[in-house]
Amino acid sequence: MRIFDPHIHMTSRTTADYQAMYGAGVRALVEPAFWLGQPRTSVGSFRDYFDGLVGWERFRAAQFGIRHHCAIALNPKEANDPRLAGVLDILPRYLAKDGVVAVGEVGFDSRTAEEEKAFRHQLELAREFGLPVLVHTPHRDKVEGTRHTLRLVAESGIDPEMVLVDHLNETTVEMVLDSGCVLGFSIYPDTKMSPDRMVRVLSEHGLDRMVVNSAADWGHSDPLTTLYTGQKMLAAGFTADDVDRVLWRNPVEFYGRSGRLLLEDDAGPGTVPATFSGNSILRGERPEQGPKTDPAAGAAAGPEAQGPKGGPA
Repeated sequence: MRIFDPHIHMTSRTTADYQAMYGAGVRALVEPAFWLGQPRTSVGSFRDYFDGLVGWERFRAAQFGIRHHCAIALNPKEANDPRLAGVLDILPRYLAKDGVVAVGEVGFDSRTAEEEKAFRHQLELAREFGLPVLVHTPHRDKVEGTRHTLRLVAESGIDPEMVLVDHLNETTVEMVLDSGCVLGFSIYPDTKMSPDRMVRVLSEHGLDRMVVNSAADWGHSDPLTTLYTGQKMLAAGFTADDVDRVLWRNPVEFYGRSGRLLLEDDAGPGTVPATFSGNSILRGERPEQGPKTDPAAGAAAGPEAQGPKGGPA
């Protein structure tokens, strides 16, 4: 099983996560810019953060055989802070860089006027740079928030196939399918979507434009939920080709529209420089190919270990 995780926040994860992901079949990912949990107070904080996404984190992933790409944006939550308005002015510098395959995360958190202004501006930047857009739908009042999102996307004139509307659930599938946008689903241990629920969505609505991600960050999340979803698909009767389509070909097709994906199979451990600007993640030997433990053991316990699931998030 090969996996492209189209939305995961590796800045918040450990090198052990990278090893486990490689062992599970993850060979490429996209890390969108997001809120770090602690409010940032200046544009300079974002500049340093963006530099880390296009530089250090790309290097760190390569140490474990994973191709790292990123999306750059002023996230919806921090769009409300007037001290950070200048972040929009520095985005063009980063959107032109190698490895940046989308504008994101953009969209809504609380659906304020400031969030809408930043969203509209960044949709226009995406059109200017010819980049796909990764859209965050709000966790509160998701149905109306998604409708609002789709209205702004339509008004922007951007091609719907260039827009991935993320954090969807059963209540928002139909409207995004009708919009022509790509559908993104975040698989979480407790909230959002579970592997079982995702399989039901795929069974009902098909595989076209369906993208699955872990969205793993500093909260209660799991960077292997893409693997668990693939396993559940197989158990439900989907073919290996179906799994490959959802976990690899669909996200590759979407982000490939940037013209910047780097997926050639030459980034395994031991084939990349050991340092970045004189710095290294290593504390001794270089990491070995793949995880140090049997990935099948942890993977097999994945979905079952998550406990019972509720209804739509």
